[in-house]
Amino acid sequence: MSLVRSVVALVLLMVVCLSAGAFGAVFTAPAIPEWYAHLRKPPWTPPGALFGPVWTALYAMMACAAWLVWRKAGLGGATLALVLFGVQLLLNAAWSPAFFGLRSPLLGLAIIVPLWCAIAATIAAFWRHSFPAAALLLPYLLWVSFATALNFAIWRLNG
Repeated sequence: MSLVRSVVALVLLMVVCLSAGAFGAVFTAPAIPEWYAHLRKPPWTPPGALFGPVWTALYAMMACAAWLVWRKAGLGGATLALVLFGVQLLLNAAWSPAFFGLRSPLLGLAIIVPLWCAIAATIAAFWRHSFPAAALLLPYLLWVSFATALNFAIWRLNG
């Protein structure tokens, strides 16, 4: 595989992953002052300024993980793993419009639970091809675990 092809693939994966985050931000940014700021939240809710940097790092790690799997096994050799990656990325992108756009913590829960499952399945599938790729997704799984608990708490406090 050529270096140019490899770099182009990494850049494209970065663009795709970071675009999922940018898509979510379109729904999140206006809802924060108008809706989210007025919700009851648990005392362990992190400060809002933490979310942007954490998600940016996680999207970059997701792109690197997918790239490692693609480099090692190719599209044909890692079809299931890369399809699972795409599924979790679509669920990830769907969460912000549900939670923030529709202002529905319950709908957010209905998306984030399958998202967690899809991330876990992606990690298992990536593990078969590249341990470093699977490891790169572990912080994402932990963050989504925390986000699921936070989503649930917000739903319970405001339902």
